Amino acid sequence: MATEIHSTAVIDPSAQLGVDVHIGPFVVVGAEARVGDGSLLESHVVIKSFTELGSGNHVHPHAVIGGEPQHTAYKGEKTYTRIGDNNRIRECVTIHRGTVQGEGETRIGSNCMFMAYAHIAHDCVIGDNVIMANAVNLAGHVVLGRNVIISGLSAVQQFIRIGEYAFLGGASGYKLDVPPFMLAHGVRGMLFGPNLIGLRRNGFDAAACKGLKKAYKIIFRSGLTREQGLAQVEREIVGIPQVDRLVAFIRESKNGVTPDHKQRNCHEEP
Repeated sequence: MATEIHSTAVIDPSAQLGVDVHIGPFVVVGAEARVGDGSLLESHVVIKSFTELGSGNHVHPHAVIGGEPQHTAYKGEKTYTRIGDNNRIRECVTIHRGTVQGEGETRIGSNCMFMAYAHIAHDCVIGDNVIMANAVNLAGHVVLGRNVIISGLSAVQQFIRIGEYAFLGGASGYKLDVPPFMLAHGVRGMLFGPNLIGLRRNGFDAAACKGLKKAYKIIFRSGLTREQGLAQVEREIVGIPQVDRLVAFIRESKNGVTPDHKQRNCHEEP
């Protein structure tokens, strides 16, 4: 099918549109932006300069993608927003491009859903199949692994990493790394064990779930130091890739790791 552009839309001459792209009323597409095949931009969407959208993306009214970063050191440098395929970006979502102080780009994978009023700040890196519910806010440089779900009205502090398949509860704040495969919630987000429901829904077998439960108890509830707990897990739980990934993520953390909810007075720092 041919690309359709509403007569009120404003498309920069240097922008590139794929085939079968539908551009609604009052849409603005900036300089050197790219919109992939089969994408739909509903009314009043703004695609700022240096933004790349893959194919099959559906952007709802009043979303602004690729805006200048809210960073005091930003001086108009040419930085980018790069987004994969088949994402659903709902009303009034804002996504800012990268900074030269970071990686120079904000990167988003494919098959994600960003619900109304969600905000993704400069230099964030988001994997595939991520869901951010209404009014979730990510500060700069946040990294979300694939298949992460963040419930509504939650906020993630700058530079924090959220591991793959983690589920974060709503109306919560997260200022430490959340390991992969974990469930976290609370006004100040804390861990409540593996995200077992989510893992089973995504096809993880009983051995993986059992291994993660055992590893969690050793690392977070045994009374051992963090390194002692990780070493014990490596000795006792062998051959389960998800456990290996959990251990590696915790060891790699530079921000500190979100504590277990039973450690209510604990605020772990790196």
